[in-house]
Amino acid sequence: MRNLNLLLRFVCEIAAIVSLVWWGWPWLGIVLGAIVILFWGTFVGPKAPRRLRDPLRFVCELAIFAAATAAYVDVGQTLAAVVFAVVAVLTASLVRVWPEP
Repeated sequence: MRNLNLLLRFVCEIAAIVSLVWWGWPWLGIVLGAIVILFWGTFVGPKAPRRLRDPLRFVCELAIFAAATAAYVDVGQTLAAVVFAVVAVLTASLVRVWPEP
């Protein structure tokens, strides 16, 4: 189950970037995608050099996932937004139960 959760979490991270890039295409989307990638890699990811401690890390994850959900809604993908939001919050919560390696 832990590995499945980690896979779903990674898919959510990619889906969040995709939604923001899609929403702001071309220039704003590329910039937002790059900012999220840099922020996640620096402060949130399991091997982040300056990884935030919970609950701040959890809040940052939820903020990114909320922005991605809003982006999906704004581009007319309401079903994708709902599915994404549920899976993203679930995986973000479960990673605290089953920590990353």
